[in-house]
Amino acid sequence: MTIDPTLDGRISAEPTMSVYDAIRSRRDVRAEFTGEVIADEVLARLLDAAHHAPSVGNTQPWDFIVVRDPQRLKHFADHVAAKRKEFADSLPPERAQVFDPIKVEGVRESGTGIVVTYDHSRGGTHILGRASIPETGVFSAALAIQNLWLAAAAEGIGVGWVSFYDRDVLADFIAAPDGVVPIAWLCVGPVEEFQTVPDLERFGWRNRRPLADAIHADVFGKRQD
Repeated sequence: MTIDPTLDGRISAEPTMSVYDAIRSRRDVRAEFTGEVIADEVLARLLDAAHHAPSVGNTQPWDFIVVRDPQRLKHFADHVAAKRKEFADSLPPERAQVFDPIKVEGVRESGTGIVVTYDHSRGGTHILGRASIPETGVFSAALAIQNLWLAAAAEGIGVGWVSFYDRDVLADFIAAPDGVVPIAWLCVGPVEEFQTVPDLERFGWRNRRPLADAIHADVFGKRQD
């Protein structure tokens, strides 16, 4: 795909839902991709949304590698399948049985992969806001991913975050230069539907924590009255 650099910051669409609706309806999509490839203009809006995420020291330490070649998608999907088997083989029998029907990726079905990378050297040596907490750079890239994901939900586009891979293999796959680290492979594409219940809850892997359990008053462990 080609994005006109003069459109940076001006790629927009009419809002289709509130940010709260996007947060609640967003799902980690695996099995619901239609097989159609996302339109270039929609993909451009999602990448524009990602690129407008806040970042420590305004470094924008991310890059987006868009993978659409079917043979390359198959190649990476095969790697993910091997890593999935490694994880399945490591599980005790009762957990392996729960895990067995859970699909962990939609690399080929989505038709588009976006590899999000992080460059710690972006912005030079003295990064405002990163001196005490180096991880803020990675946090910034994660915010770009969240921006893309919520924009996709508003567009009715599915996103699945694939984490079953060897990082060095993916770095070689995208020919990442030294110092550039892949932090996510996102499967992106049109979907038939969004599940109302997240997959890991539907299949009994783990339920969501109640909000009340995550809120503490003044110090960790002290509950609000």
